[in-house]
Amino acid sequence: MLGARREMASHEYSFLTHWVVDGATIEDVYAALIEGCEYVRWWPQVYLAVTETTVGGAHGLGKTADLHTKGRLPYTLRWRMQVVDVNYPRGFTISADGDFVGGGVWAFEQVGDRVNVSFDWRLRAEKPLIRRLSWLFKPLFAYNHRAMAREDPGQRS
Repeated sequence: MLGARREMASHEYSFLTHWVVDGATIEDVYAALIEGCEYVRWWPQVYLAVTETTVGGAHGLGKTADLHTKGRLPYTLRWRMQVVDVNYPRGFTISADGDFVGGGVWAFEQVGDRVNVSFDWRLRAEKPLIRRLSWLFKPLFAYNHRAMAREDPGQRS
C-alpha cells in the first residue's frame, strides 16, 4: 500500500539534525562539509580518524573516505562514506557502509548571513554489539548520537 509506514527494526535509526552557521554562505558550508578529512580537526570529540580513499569529481561526487568515529558511550564505529549525489551548493548525499549501513542527506539554506544546515541520517546498525543490543538500548544509542550532534564543533572534550 502506498504511503503505508513500515515499522523500523530495532537496529534501524533515523536522525534529523539541524544547525545554524552564522556569518557564512552555503558555498562555505558545502566546502567545509565535503572535506571529510577536516572533520578530525574541527570535531575531534566525534571523529578519531578520516582517510580519504577516492578524491571524487565535481563538487566531491564519488569521493570516498574511511572513518573511525566515537560518541560518549564506550564504543567506536568504523565505516566508509561515499558522496553519491550532489546538489551544489545546496547539499549532497552520502552512503555509509561498515559498522552501520545507510545514508544521509546534507541540506543547506542561506538565510541572510546565516546558513541553516540539516542532516537527515538513516542507518542500520551492523556492528554486532549495537545490532544485538539495539532492542534494549536503542534510546541510549539514539541519545549518544543526539548528544554528539549537539556538541559544538571545535569544542574539545
